Parts: sequence; structure tokens; C-alpha cells
Amino acid sequence: MNRPLSHFFAYVSRLRWIKRWGLMRNAIEENVATHSWEVATLAHALALIRNRHFGGSVNADRIAAAALYHDATEVITGDLPTPVKYHSQVMREAFGDIEHKAEAELLALLPPDLRDDFAPYVRESQLSREERELIKAADRLSALLKCQAEIRTGNTEFEPAAEQIARRLDQDGLPEVAYFMEVFAPGYQQPLDNLLG
Repeated sequence: MNRPLSHFFAYVSRLRWIKRWGLMRNAIEENVATHSWEVATLAHALALIRNRHFGGSVNADRIAAAALYHDATEVITGDLPTPVKYHSQVMREAFGDIEHKAEAELLALLPPDLRDDFAPYVRESQLSREERELIKAADRLSALLKCQAEIRTGNTEFEPAAEQIARRLDQDGLPEVAYFMEVFAPGYQQPLDNLLG
């Protein structure tokens, strides 16, 4: 059986070449693929914490899979820095339209019989409010951890971003984020030998 070729995964794999934090001096380089993996693990953890400790009943596996694709459109759009993306209502709306078109382009790379299967992960609009909330929290948490890592290297350029992101996470008031910050986040500041025992 001759099946048509799809370039979807070859294209998505190029997320590793897209650098994040492009307007800032980075001591630790980060790319979109690495960031997406971290957001997926954090979103999965937040979902499990919600289910175990805060009366949730979310599908943690679905959230993790959707988080893996949460920035997939950046293989088309690039990583637009947050200050630019959210500069004004006009910019937010314009970039939202671009992201929707990029989602459609990515899905069009898949074989037609798989597009509906991938759409809930590639199209953010197909996620529930609760799923989007947890993925966004994981995205912010990943950004905060990145800022803190930069600050530990002596890169003070990330201090304002760290303060702003921490303030936003506090405002969101998600108990699973507070749990993560209490139980897991302190380990990020430890040297390897301390982590091993």
C-alpha cells in the first residue's frame, strides 16, 4: 500500500532550532522543543496534583499531550517575545489570527485521516477552559524556573521578568501551582550532589 508522505513531524522537529527569549541576553540557551517538553511535564504534574489534592478530575495524559504541542505553531511563526505579542489589543488580535492560521497549516501537513485525531492537541481552541488553564500555568511556571536559573548565573536581566511572572502566578491563585512551588521548586536551586542525597 502506497501511503502519501507527511512532513508534519519533520517540520515540528525543527522546533529545536527556534530560540526562546530572543530579546534577552541568555546565559542558558533555551529552544522551543526543550521548553515544550518541560511544559508538558509540568502540566502533567499540575493536573495530577489537582486530581489528588484539590478535587479535580482532569485527564492528565491529554493535558500532557496538548502541552507538548502548545507552541508547535512557532515552527511557522517563530517565537514572538511576550512584550511584542501582548503590546496592544491590536497586536494580540493580529497574532491570534496568525496562530490560528499556523494551526491550520500544521494540521494540513498530516494525512487527512489523522487530522481530526491531532486537532485537539494542535488547536488550542479545542481544549477545555480547565485544560488551557493548567497548560498556561505550566507555561508560566516554566518561564519562572528559567528566569530563576538565569538569575542564579548572575544574569540580572531576568529579574524583572521573574517578578512579573511570579506576580501573575500568584494572581492566578491556582493551588496546584502553590503546591508545586512548595514541594518541587526548591529542588531546582540545588546542586546535583544535593539532589542525589
